[in-house]
Amino acid sequence: MNLQNIISEIEKSDPEIYEKLDTRRNAMKGFAKTSGKIALASIPFALGSMFQKAYSSPTAPTDLIIDTLNFALTLEYLESNFYIKAVASGIVPSGDALNALTVIRDHENAHVNFLKTAISAAGATPVSFTVASFDFTAKGTFPGVFTDYGTLLAVAQTFEDTGVRAYKGQAPNLISNNAYLTAALQIHSVEARHAAHLREMRKEANLLLPSSADVKPWITLNQSGIATSAVQASYDGEDTVVQGGVTITNIGGKSISTAAASEAFDEPLTKEQVTSIVTPFFA
Repeated sequence: MNLQNIISEIEKSDPEIYEKLDTRRNAMKGFAKTSGKIALASIPFALGSMFQKAYSSPTAPTDLIIDTLNFALTLEYLESNFYIKAVASGIVPSGDALNALTVIRDHENAHVNFLKTAISAAGATPVSFTVASFDFTAKGTFPGVFTDYGTLLAVAQTFEDTGVRAYKGQAPNLISNNAYLTAALQIHSVEARHAAHLREMRKEANLLLPSSADVKPWITLNQSGIATSAVQASYDGEDTVVQGGVTITNIGGKSISTAAASEAFDEPLTKEQVTSIVTPFFA
């Protein structure tokens, strides 16, 4: 962790930061003295305390950032608890499949812990959920989620695809803070890899529905390869072929189909859209 770089980034948006921290030199010396007495894992909390002193009342952008991080944390709790139950369900084939879901579980747990630390370090209170907070059948829509392997993977894919689009939709709220934006986009990339791997798992296990579906590691048009309209909201809008006001089908005289053009980008989902999608999974 490079404290000097962090403070320098804050200086760009708040030139008066050192007056609030009692000069750059004293801030650096004070933190160096403090950090020598605490464990590395506690440094984010020390940082948060220092900045909380500098900014005794959050500004509107800070409130927006905290709200965005807590929204992301809510989604990570949903995924984390899902994979905890999935790995423990006993229906996942041993070997590569179980290993993959275990790795994804561990990633989601790490995302929860990271976001909790980031929010606490900023002097705010992270949201908190337990497994009892969720109904992974989505009010009976997926009754076999932990008894049928195909249903389990379909729900997992939908969670990951939704997460990718959710992070993209929330990224503009973090653009004023490079550190938070970078961290969120790193999580976004991990979610995308999860989604790609789950799609491959479903394909290899011959669990795509309808059976004629040919799901790739990325979304084509607005197709999910899941034969239920219950997940369609997570895929609606992915068939767009216009980016930045430019139609990319056959752009530059190249032969680019509508399907290929739609695969080039993930489309963002708004907070309201994501909330509507995940609400049935809350108890």
